[in-house]
Amino acid sequence: MRFKLTSLLLTSFLIAACGGGDSAIDGAREIPNRFGSTINALDDFSPGSTGDSSNTKGLKENEVPVTMEVPADFAPRGELTRRNLRIVIPDRVEVYRTNHSLQKLDTVEHSIATGDDGHFIVSFKNGLPMGPDVVIEASWNGHGGITMKALAADADRDVKVNPFSHYVVEETLGNYQANEFQTVMDCVNDTGGGLCLNKYVWSTLADQVHDFEIDIASGAKLATALEALKARVDFKTYVDDIARYALLDEGASGSIKASSADYNSVFFGLELGEAFQMDGAPSAGQWGVRSTREQDLTDGTAEAFLYPALTLTTFDAFGLSVTSLATDLPYDRQTISQTPDNRFITESWLPNSHSSSPGAATLTPKLSGDELHPARLLAGRALYQTITYPSDTRTLGWTRNPYYFDAFTTQPIDAQTGPDRVLASYFTAGKAIDLNNQGNQLKRGDTLANHYLSAFELHLLRSTDFDLSAAEGDFNLVYFAGSFGGTDPVSFETGSGILNTGAAADNELSASLDATAFTVARAGDGSVAASSGGETQALNIANRRSKLSDGTRFMGRLSLCSTCPDTDYTQPDLGQGAASPDGSLLAFNLDDSVWGDGLLVAGKAPSSGFQTNARYRLQGSLLSMTANTNELQHLNGGVLTFISSTEARLTATGFNMRHTISDAQFSGPAGSDIVETFNYTAAPGGALNLISTTSGLELKGFYTGDADQIFLTVRDPSATKPRTGLLMATLIPE
Repeated sequence: MRFKLTSLLLTSFLIAACGGGDSAIDGAREIPNRFGSTINALDDFSPGSTGDSSNTKGLKENEVPVTMEVPADFAPRGELTRRNLRIVIPDRVEVYRTNHSLQKLDTVEHSIATGDDGHFIVSFKNGLPMGPDVVIEASWNGHGGITMKALAADADRDVKVNPFSHYVVEETLGNYQANEFQTVMDCVNDTGGGLCLNKYVWSTLADQVHDFEIDIASGAKLATALEALKARVDFKTYVDDIARYALLDEGASGSIKASSADYNSVFFGLELGEAFQMDGAPSAGQWGVRSTREQDLTDGTAEAFLYPALTLTTFDAFGLSVTSLATDLPYDRQTISQTPDNRFITESWLPNSHSSSPGAATLTPKLSGDELHPARLLAGRALYQTITYPSDTRTLGWTRNPYYFDAFTTQPIDAQTGPDRVLASYFTAGKAIDLNNQGNQLKRGDTLANHYLSAFELHLLRSTDFDLSAAEGDFNLVYFAGSFGGTDPVSFETGSGILNTGAAADNELSASLDATAFTVARAGDGSVAASSGGETQALNIANRRSKLSDGTRFMGRLSLCSTCPDTDYTQPDLGQGAASPDGSLLAFNLDDSVWGDGLLVAGKAPSSGFQTNARYRLQGSLLSMTANTNELQHLNGGVLTFISSTEARLTATGFNMRHTISDAQFSGPAGSDIVETFNYTAAPGGALNLISTTSGLELKGFYTGDADQIFLTVRDPSATKPRTGLLMATLIPE
């Protein structure tokens, strides 16, 4: 999908009336299998777009092109496109209304024409469908034949019929109960006279599934292709999450009560992936860390900067108040690859960007009148492709899969101000691709790497003029960092403890860190060991001036340093970060620090006691190493329940990546179920400690605010499989 500023609200309309027509199909079978002006995503890699191409140029607002993409063995001579699929001209196209039982009901008033290059164009007389009840079905008779479906509602109006779209129809509509499907259609049709914003979920889902970079095996039949997609736990969970999102009724839809709210962003990503040789053979497993920081846009002259940011915007269309969110997160990336003979190759990559396209989001529970509550900010997010140029002769393309964004937001100060923080963790995968120049286009070549990323985003509201004295006092802290190279080529360290800051002077704070540390490291000979110890550091925190289009000011961005540099635009030696406007939460990206590259979070003592009988959404990263394996596990949408004053229970789904060193094999993402019971202690000052009753797992960290946010380090000193990591738990509104 090419990036468009046009809102989903302006491109989707309700459909009415019925009728039909297939008059254009006769004779289309004789058209050669080529698509002269149709854009093939294989030949259309560009930044500022998501992974899918768009073919709507010149079409009317009520028209959609239909492109059929089949597994390779169904059409060996078909035009190759992304994900190992082949483009064909279908032998039959049918448009009809359906239900949760996937029955063919009445037809929809439409006509079908043939484009200049042979593909079909469906024109809806009464406007484009908005809900999941209108399906476009296409059939191809070659090599045994295949029939697949797609939702007619599509955000970019470019309907692709392939295993991904078919999965959405079968696994969302096909898994709804009758009452759930009715709830969805009530929202689409606004039968209650309300303003149900979640009707726009369907156009987002229909579009974003085509941004997933998952290859379909050449010999796959439709059933095996669907099973392969179901086995990709990240894809399956994304579709399931969006399907549940669509069930939110109008009472759960809301908007941020501010015309625009801008946030300073701290982003950290831990990745485990696989690098490939140029012939496509696997060469090594690869750890990676990504840390965001400001980007100088003027080649070192410090005249203009891109600051990591989230923007929440409220806008009105057709009488609906909608929240749109978008992120722009420049980052640095460090990786280390390990071969079967224990050679370690470290690499520092050129600056890159992790940015999501603007799109509608839902805030739940609804903000109404003077009732302001902590909430979840929900959305399906698509990420932009980017391009880097490591040499004069090399061009690399970076793709990233969509993800479900389920973020915690705090109670706004008032009805005109956005919440002071947006906190989230999620999983996304993607590819690094060798790009070939062909005229004015960049054509996809070999896949150079598959990367699988467990990400943290902490967005803190920008201040008009941040006063560093707000960050004076005692903080609880956690940190998580990776360090590559040296005696221990791979080392991951977590720590939890106290950060004390003195009085602010000249926009700088003196601080001291006192923490207990836990490290999982791999030595040069491949052996793995875990160790514990103490960590003390004298630090400085500086108010970091930002250069904006309307001048310079302190907007809540901070430097973390041993000795802070004299200039606001020099890179500090430990990292960059941000503060909430009241100074109660600090977050820093560690960059080439004494601990490595990672994330440090510090929060002031909670304002109230710990909540028992409360439920928290748990997200985050766990990693483990053995002599022959590297493993990354992302905890997705887990629930941490505090049952009593001493007992807690964790249930979660894990997204597991595994690199077997001896044979350079990589597997995942695969799903796992996680169930743990803990005994815990919660100190009035905010310290929180959970110890598993069945394993060596210990979670150690702090809670903050009204006990609605928890940050925990992971410690498991098992001699056979030590683990560490970082988790974030945020209160689920009841």
